[in-house]
Amino acid sequence: MREKPTITQAMINAYDEYTHLTLDRRRFMDRLTKLAGSSAAAAVIAPMLAANSAKAAMVAADDQRVSASEVTFAGASGEMSGYLALPADAAGDLPAVIVIHENRGLNDHIRDVARRLATEGFAGLAVDFLSPLGGTPADEEQARAMFGDLDGAQTVANAAAAREFLASHDATNGKVGAVGFCWGGGLVNSLAVADPGLNAAVAYYGRQPEAGEVSFIEAPLLLHYAGLDDRINAGIDAYRAALEENGKDFTIHVYDGVNHAFNNDTSEARYDKAAADLAWDRTLAFFRENLA
Repeated sequence: MREKPTITQAMINAYDEYTHLTLDRRRFMDRLTKLAGSSAAAAVIAPMLAANSAKAAMVAADDQRVSASEVTFAGASGEMSGYLALPADAAGDLPAVIVIHENRGLNDHIRDVARRLATEGFAGLAVDFLSPLGGTPADEEQARAMFGDLDGAQTVANAAAAREFLASHDATNGKVGAVGFCWGGGLVNSLAVADPGLNAAVAYYGRQPEAGEVSFIEAPLLLHYAGLDDRINAGIDAYRAALEENGKDFTIHVYDGVNHAFNNDTSEARYDKAAADLAWDRTLAFFRENLA
């Protein structure tokens, strides 16, 4: 049996740099080849660092506990699309949560997160924020490249439109939270700044807003960070200071020894089950407290 290759922190750091557009594919593979010792080893390791779309969902698409459908709603300057997951046996108005994807667009993993919320009694709307550019393509690398073409202000306005769509939906109680991962975590922070109607915000390893914008935040915040994520964590202290200075309701958790994207169970090298489970339990409790 071939021995499983060793994945080092330097390899994970190189992949993080690549996925956030500071390395192109060729330079990433060149660096990974040097770190792995050969091009053959690099070819084996690269898919282990990336997300695997073929990995089984935690809540299957045909799970009988969930009623899910593709939906559209009016965005800031055009139609937005998304995936709405509801409890199949829902009785009464549901608390609602927008699920905001990483910088790979709306994929099966994020749809799975929406279904996980549905099994916990929430209406989960996974929005495709690449809708203004024609929607998320099947090619993950093509999707990643499209994020640079999004208009930032329009994207935040589209997130606010998703909140309004959910708040007025017949299945919900009018209270809406948002949870986002990586790029989506940054968008959750931006949405909290821009939309006083947001009732709760959970950001997983997301870019922080400017200190001068923090005074506009009304929603309580739950902020999850990975201990090894130096790039994103560089902004924690300034964010914490601004939140404290402005008297905001927030909680910060830093999960020691885990990497950026630790919640994404489709990424073999970066997923950390213990941290992901703990953060998810905290997220559910936070939403139950603030969206009831």
